[in-house]
Amino acid sequence: MSRGARDPRIPDKEYFRIGEVAEIAGVEPYVLRFWESEFARLRPSKTRTSQRVYSRRDVSVVLRIRDLLYEEGYTISGARRQLGRTAEPAQVPARTRATMDRVRKEAEELLRLVDASATKLARPGA
Repeated sequence: MSRGARDPRIPDKEYFRIGEVAEIAGVEPYVLRFWESEFARLRPSKTRTSQRVYSRRDVSVVLRIRDLLYEEGYTISGARRQLGRTAEPAQVPARTRATMDRVRKEAEELLRLVDASATKLARPGA
């Protein structure tokens, strides 16, 4: 997740243990371990003592999975497909996002001009 778009549900730190992530997501630790086996995007690091260490990105993925399964009613396979389809906002650089916004505004303006021209042509005597 980009520095400017932090999820308010995630405390302001970079790494988390499985118990902390479970508490943030409102699930049991065994659920997180199961999700790791089902979702390729969820791959926390492990310490020398094999403890899981989740990055902020991992916690964001956990929250997205939780939302898809518990809030939006997806099945595991449906959530897996949904995660594969959507890009995280952090993957779009700010410069690219600004360009996309500018192009979108220009396209909207062009549509307004076309609509205005079509309305003018449709009026009798215009």
